Amino acid sequence: MDAPHSGALVFFGATGDLAYKQIFPALQALVKRHNLTIPIIGVAKAGWNLDQLKARARDSVTTHGGLDETAFTKLSALLQYVDGDYRDQETFAQLRRALGNAQRPLHYLAIPPSMFAAVVEGLAKSGSATNARVVVEKPFGRDLASALELHRILHQFFPEEAIFRIDHFLGKEPVQNILYTRFANRFLEPIWNRTHIGSIQITMAENFGVQGRGRFYEEAGAIRDVIQNHLFQILACLAMDPPTGEETDAIRDEKARILKAVRPLTPGDVVLGQFKGYRQEDGVAPDSRVETYAAVRLFVDTWRWADVPFYIRAGKCLPITATEVNVNFKRPPRETFEEQNRGSPNRLRLCLSPEVVIALGMRVKLPGERMEGEDVELIAMHQRADEMTPYERLLGDALRGDQSLFAREDSIEAQWKIVDQVLGDATPVHEYDQNTWGPAEAGPMIEDPGGWLDPESVGVVAGQR
Repeated sequence: MDAPHSGALVFFGATGDLAYKQIFPALQALVKRHNLTIPIIGVAKAGWNLDQLKARARDSVTTHGGLDETAFTKLSALLQYVDGDYRDQETFAQLRRALGNAQRPLHYLAIPPSMFAAVVEGLAKSGSATNARVVVEKPFGRDLASALELHRILHQFFPEEAIFRIDHFLGKEPVQNILYTRFANRFLEPIWNRTHIGSIQITMAENFGVQGRGRFYEEAGAIRDVIQNHLFQILACLAMDPPTGEETDAIRDEKARILKAVRPLTPGDVVLGQFKGYRQEDGVAPDSRVETYAAVRLFVDTWRWADVPFYIRAGKCLPITATEVNVNFKRPPRETFEEQNRGSPNRLRLCLSPEVVIALGMRVKLPGERMEGEDVELIAMHQRADEMTPYERLLGDALRGDQSLFAREDSIEAQWKIVDQVLGDATPVHEYDQNTWGPAEAGPMIEDPGGWLDPESVGVVAGQR
């Protein structure tokens, strides 16, 4: 049975960066493609009025995605604005009046986590939390203890089924395609296990640094920023069993089961790095030991994946920007053709960005008399250009009460348990040159014959990438 649709959307932090870059463009798309007609109430402490908010919204959609005059006119008519301090109960009294008779309002907290407690308490005291839903942005804590405290705060006023923890990565079309490719194609399932797969690599590379966000990054680091959340979710998509049933929690149940089975990391499973020049960034401590690169080796203690290593790495100031998965199959049990160069094992490559490609790496015979071959890739899919943005998809799902693509409490706790022992000063941080693939110390941790598979050098498609 479908959940009832929210009768209003309230977003706190309406004048902030997230609203400007993501929320307003997503709202215009929801109006245009999904006929969104509910009241949209922005809340912030900026000394603004409604006309200023509408001007900000117009500038936002013009800069990020393109202005659609017809859709924006409709969006502008839906907008309301409440200006006030989040610690002042009068702000929430104004919000309550603005909501009127709206049922099941969706409250989006596009604000720092330090303000969550004040806002959810203000919502509850004003009656705005009754039968409501709440969306919170990552980070969901800084470690296991803070994540548990955040859950406690939210659960004081909202049940778990009303809490939507948004990780925009889960709304990306390429991430959705991992699940679809796995479970819509029968030929993959018989070989998707420890018998046939030797290892899995996940790489998230960025060719830029912290881009003026040094103060933020000092509180995060690569593990907290992208591995503990985004890349662990990719791992779950790759390792989970097929979901049973069509209930909202079917996929989340399987993801949680896998994440709980991941062996906690120890210092020996981790290599950290910091690009040269990071300590000169604004907001960065001169003796900072925060990692801008992390490589980890994980094991999933299930029958399907016993002893199969999952290698994950993420870093800044690497040679290119790309996110890629390589599923490396084992070699044939016997080499039939005695070639000097046996090439690479079969490989399924899932390129999630910047281009979106699914490719199968295999060996084919070269022309001529000799039984010799070459490695090639067969392209399985290209990305369509008109896909929904993650925030359009996720906001639409939250308004409908669909939690399928949102992180659940037990999964988040499992993710923090995996990394909790290696946060802080548990492992050394090695310097690496910019425009390289990270510190040399990360090389020996991987047992694959070809080592780390760099996105720019994996495979050939019709003679080119």
